[in-house]
Amino acid sequence: MSYHQFTNDQGEQYGSFETFYYYDAMPNTSHRIGDRGWYWNACFPGCLPDGEPSGPFENEQEAIKDATEFV
Repeated sequence: MSYHQFTNDQGEQYGSFETFYYYDAMPNTSHRIGDRGWYWNACFPGCLPDGEPSGPFENEQEAIKDATEFV
């Protein structure tokens, strides 16, 4: 998992998002977020995510590219 900043067209940073690799349901639960792969989610470090994760992507770079093109 890693955190990144959103940046607008003027190069100003605002908000953040995290990327993470999801590989299976959490042990002893039936919770699933989707298929195996890289995801990104808007959130601040130490806070709960803002909405559902986006993905899956084949690698972390694709997840970051999707997150930064989203804004």
